[in-house]
Amino acid sequence: MPGSAPAHGDAPGAAPALADAPAPAPGSPPALADAPAPELAPEPTPGDAPALADPPAERRRFRPRLASAPTPYLRLLTATQFAFNIGFYAVLPYLATHLGSGLGMAGWLVGLVLGLRTFSQQGLFVVGGALTDRYGPRPVVLTGCALRIAGFGWLAVAGSTATVIGAVLLIGFAAALFTPAVESEAAREAVRHERDTGAPRAHVLALFSAAGQAGAFLGPLLGSLLLLLGGGFRAACLAGALVFVAVLAGHARLMPRADPVRERERVQEPAPAPAPAPHAVTRTAQPARSSRRAVFANRPFLLLCLAYSTYLVAYNQLYLSLPVEVERATGSQAALGWLFALSSLLVVVAQMPLTRCSARRIAPRTALVTGLAVVAAGFAAVPLTPAGPGGLLPGAALVVLLTLGQMLLVPAARGLVPDLVEDRHLGLATGALSSVSGVAVLAGSAATGALLEATAPVRWAALAAVPLVGALLAFTLPAGHGGKEQGTRAVTG
Repeated sequence: MPGSAPAHGDAPGAAPALADAPAPAPGSPPALADAPAPELAPEPTPGDAPALADPPAERRRFRPRLASAPTPYLRLLTATQFAFNIGFYAVLPYLATHLGSGLGMAGWLVGLVLGLRTFSQQGLFVVGGALTDRYGPRPVVLTGCALRIAGFGWLAVAGSTATVIGAVLLIGFAAALFTPAVESEAAREAVRHERDTGAPRAHVLALFSAAGQAGAFLGPLLGSLLLLLGGGFRAACLAGALVFVAVLAGHARLMPRADPVRERERVQEPAPAPAPAPHAVTRTAQPARSSRRAVFANRPFLLLCLAYSTYLVAYNQLYLSLPVEVERATGSQAALGWLFALSSLLVVVAQMPLTRCSARRIAPRTALVTGLAVVAAGFAAVPLTPAGPGGLLPGAALVVLLTLGQMLLVPAARGLVPDLVEDRHLGLATGALSSVSGVAVLAGSAATGALLEATAPVRWAALAAVPLVGALLAFTLPAGHGGKEQGTRAVTG
């Protein structure tokens, strides 16, 4: 992902860039490091770079902060994630109460509506990813924002089961469009930034995740404020719609019009036999069947999807098992909002320091395995934790450990996707990662819901086993670009 439209040609194929000038020393460094930040490399040492491993390490030592500063496009994507979650979480936490108390729906119908919303979003991410690969991120993001505005407006006035279901399906499908587009762009930009500066891609993706959690923290506060002021659920929906109006206007003005993948292929691949223009046409006209085969016949990528699915099944327990535990311990769900705020605040405060500490020390696969193990420990800790003040200590232990695991594994999983699939299939793969997980959550919700009737030790042990299975699957994956050798691999491609 480029920092701006002109920068699209800088990074995606490091191998072609190095192949252009293998012998002359000056040819390589300007293309990989000096061009984005010429004023940051006055030292004479990076100039002689016949060896590909040592000089980049020297360069990073002299200018670690400014070289890894976010590009303008990265800042746009990060702000996008922040704004998306503010608008979304201003509405979502209050939807179940509105459906049950406000519209008088039965409990099973409320659950069905919420499940349909999740499936229409996560399950259809693969559609948004495929459209992003074919048409580029800009039209997909703008269309998704427009549909989200329409969905929130419709939900604000919906009064029957059919209209509510239609509104939540539209809201979910809107996210299925714009989220894979933004996430795949964030992954591309993270790889490009890593190759240009040597800064681990996990830093970029952690910043992206932290921005999303900051939005998830502020969104419910906005919704609560509107409810306290007497605006009701309709006011929360309209406020969410207004947030997406602002996002739509900002992206219509600031988002690059060129497809970053096609632009980089056009600029960076003059050497191969096909000319740049036909190559770009081949990129966009590639048969959908070929793209699906390249992604869904990729065994390591499918293993990553399954491992990541176990995390999302576990994370869904914040909405299913945690409320039951809080009500059992305290007699009400009044403290649930505070636990959600604790989770979001923990990510906002600790995501970047944790990623900064881990990205250069452990490979993405290790971070993924460790994160899933920590999530499993959170479930195992619930029956083992003595009841604290107000009986909330077991629930708080679950939230803290699950959030810590999430902070380790989510940037690692997203950072592994570009290592496992070709860049031209990255949108489809990013969508597939969420879609497979959405199907797993839909299938696992009934099974985990049935566990609510089981005794506490059985229930929490079974839930802990889910991310442990994911950790075992993740252990079979390639290590990925990370750890102490990351700088060398980032530059050599």
